[in-house]
Amino acid sequence: MPDLLIELFSEEIPARMQARAAEDLKKRITDGLVEAGLTYAGAAAFHTPRRLTLALSGLLAESPTLREERKGPRTDAPEKAIEGFLRGAGLTRDQLQERDDKKGAVFFAVIEKPGRPAAEIVAEVLDTTIRNFPWPKSMRWGEGALRWVRPLHSILCILTDEAGAEVVPLDVDGIKSSNTTEGHRFLAPGRFPVSSFDGYVTELKRRFVILDAAERADHIWQDATNQAFANGFEVVEDRGLLAEVAGLVEWPVVLMGEIGADFLGLPPEVLQTSMKEHQKFFSVRNPKTGRIERFITVANRETRDHGATILAGNQKVLAARLSDAKFFWENDLRVAKTEGMEAWTAALSNVTFHNKLGSQSERIERIAALAREIAPALGADPDLAEKAARVAKADLSSEMVYEFPELQGLMGRYYAEAAGLPVEVAAACQEHYSPLGPTDDVPTAPVSATVALADKLDTLTGFWAIDEKPTGSKDPFALRRAALGVIRLLLANDVQMDLLEVLSTSIASTLQDLGFSGKLFEKYDIDASKTKSADFYAQTELETVHEKLSKDSILKLAHDQMLCWEADGSKVLKPVEDVAADLLAFFHDRLKVHLKDEGIRHDVIDACLAMPGNDDITLLVKRARALSDALKTDDGVNLVQGFKRANNILSQAEEKDGVAYEFGADIKFAEAEEEKTLFAALEAAEPKIAAALEAEDFAAAMAAMAALRAPIDAFFMAVQINSDNDVVRRNRLNLLSTIRTTVLKVADLTRIEG
Repeated sequence: MPDLLIELFSEEIPARMQARAAEDLKKRITDGLVEAGLTYAGAAAFHTPRRLTLALSGLLAESPTLREERKGPRTDAPEKAIEGFLRGAGLTRDQLQERDDKKGAVFFAVIEKPGRPAAEIVAEVLDTTIRNFPWPKSMRWGEGALRWVRPLHSILCILTDEAGAEVVPLDVDGIKSSNTTEGHRFLAPGRFPVSSFDGYVTELKRRFVILDAAERADHIWQDATNQAFANGFEVVEDRGLLAEVAGLVEWPVVLMGEIGADFLGLPPEVLQTSMKEHQKFFSVRNPKTGRIERFITVANRETRDHGATILAGNQKVLAARLSDAKFFWENDLRVAKTEGMEAWTAALSNVTFHNKLGSQSERIERIAALAREIAPALGADPDLAEKAARVAKADLSSEMVYEFPELQGLMGRYYAEAAGLPVEVAAACQEHYSPLGPTDDVPTAPVSATVALADKLDTLTGFWAIDEKPTGSKDPFALRRAALGVIRLLLANDVQMDLLEVLSTSIASTLQDLGFSGKLFEKYDIDASKTKSADFYAQTELETVHEKLSKDSILKLAHDQMLCWEADGSKVLKPVEDVAADLLAFFHDRLKVHLKDEGIRHDVIDACLAMPGNDDITLLVKRARALSDALKTDDGVNLVQGFKRANNILSQAEEKDGVAYEFGADIKFAEAEEEKTLFAALEAAEPKIAAALEAEDFAAAMAAMAALRAPIDAFFMAVQINSDNDVVRRNRLNLLSTIRTTVLKVADLTRIEG
C-alpha cells in the first residue's frame, strides 16, 4: 500500500487561516478519496507560513472493482420501459440477462465498474480541491483564473511504495506537480527533491523549516521562558499569541529586548496590549515589582550578530508605539484628576448606543436608576451603586480606550482611582462587563455585581422593548450571552429577586425614557381615553404618529400597554407584562442550557418551572438541584412512578365520573392496613413539606416527599382502587388526590419523563 504526500507551496499564508486551511485540505482530500473507493490507514495535516502539507499512509494502490446487479422490467414489458432501464444502466439490450422470476422472465443488468489507479483518483481529487478551496479570502494573480489565499508557487504530490516514489501528474492553471519543494526563504533557498514523508520532514528541518506548528510553538515557549528565567524574569502566558506567532515563522529564533525606562510607569496591561496588538511581542514581567520590563520577539531567521540588528529595529518601533500610549495615559490621567470622569460621561451623549435606544449617556442614566433599585437585593449601598453605574462606562470616551478598545473597564478602574472615587466604584468600572463568557469570573463585590447586573438587564429589556430579539442562530447584540451573565450573577451571589417585576419596570422605564410615553397623546392630539378601545385603531391621529415614527418602533401609549406594528402593517396592543414574560421565558431557555452542564435534565427544570415563583432564578435553581438529586435515588425514582400511577388513575376516574375528587379522604373508611399506613404517612409528610418550603429548604422538602415512596408502593400492592363499594372507591380516589396535592407542592412531577 503506497503513502501519499501533498504539499501546496505559496507565498505567506495569514497565521489566522493556517490551521483551518490544513484541516480543510485533509477533509476534502480524504473525503474525495474515500468516495472514489480509496481507503487509507492514517492521515495528518501540517502547516507553516508558506505551505500546507497532507500525509496519508496505507492508501490503496487502486480502487476496487465494483459489480452491481439491477433488476429491470419483465421481458414482455412495453418497449419504452425497457429503453428507460437501459439508459439508467448505461447498457445495450444485448448486454442484459434474462432470468426467471415469480412473475415470469425479467431483465437483469450486471454493471461492472473497473477499479482505477490511485494516482488517477488522487489527481482528480486534488485538482478539484485546489480549484474550490474554501479560503475566507482569496486572490487571483497574473493572467490565470486560479484563486488562492496568496500566489501558489508549486504543488508537490507523490505516491511512495517499496519500489520508490512516483509523481502524481497534475496541472492546475500551468502549475505542474513535481517531487520538489523549497526550504527556508532566506536561510536555505532553492529546491530539493522529496521521496518520502520522513525524508521530507528531515530535509525541511535541515533547511531551517520546522513543519509541525505545535513543535514550533513548544520551541518558542521553551526558549522564551528559559531566557526570561536566566535573567530573573517570567514570560506572561498568552496561548493565543503563541499560536499566532508560531504561524508567522518557519524557523523561530527567540530574542529578548528591553523596554525603555520612560515607559515603565505605564500600567502593565497597557504595555502588554500595545506590544501584543502592534508588534506581536510577548510581555516579560519582573516578579519582584510586577512591572512589564522586557519583551520577547520571535524572528524568522538566524543572523551573524545573533539578532542584535533585529532587536534594535524592534525597540525603535516599540518606542514610537509606547510614546503614543504614554501620551494617551498622561492626558487621560490629567482629565480624570482635574475634570473628573463626568467630563467623559457627558461626551457619551454624542455616542449612539443603538438608533432606537438612544445614546450611551441616556443608557447610563437607565443603568444608574436600575442599579439603585436592585442594590438592596445584592447587599450594595444604593448611592455607591448609582455612582458606580454613572461612571462605569466613562472610559469609553478616553483616548486610551479609543486606541485600545479591549482595555475598556480596566482603564476605567485606573481613572476612577486617579479621580479619588471610592475603591468599590473603581472596582465596578472594571468588573461590570463580567462575566463575558461561560468561563469568565463572576463579580462578587456587591457594588460590582449590582452594576454588572443592571448593565445586562438594561441591554436585554432595551432590545426586547424595541422587539430586536435573537432569531435562530443570529444574535448580533450578544443577548444570549447577556442572559447567561444575568443568571450567573444571580446564582454566584445567591441573589433572590422577583425578576419579572424588575423586567417589567425596566421595559416601561426604557420606553418612557425614549419618549414613547403618554405625552405623545398631547403632542399628536390623540384622545387618551380611547387608547384601549377598538376605536383607537381607526383614529386618523394614529396614522400621524405612524408617519412621524419608524414602522418598527414600539410606543408606550398607555400605562401598561405598548402598540406594536407587525411586519404586515397590522397594529397590536401588547401589555408590558407580556413582553416581560417573553423575556423571562428567554431566561428560562438559557437556564436550561446552563444547568445542562451540571447534569440537570431539561424535564427536571420544566417540573420546577411549573411551580410558583419561577421568576426567582436562585430559588428555581435550588429547587431544580434538589429535585435532580432526589431523582438519583431509588426512593425518588420509584416515587415518581407511584405518583404517576396515582395521577393517571385519578385523572381517568375524574374524566369518567365527571367530578373532581378533591374533598379529602377519611381514614374511617380505610379497610387495609397499608391504606391506614398511607393516611398516617401523608398526614406526617404534609407539615414537613410545608415547613421546608416555607424555609426554602428544598432538599428537606424533597426528602419528605421521597419518604412517601414506601407507603405508596405498599398501598398499590395491597389495595384495589376501584372497589365494588362506592364509598370506599370514592375515599380511595380522594386519597390519591391527597397524594397528588402533597407531591405537587414540591414540584410538578407530571413533567418528569420516563
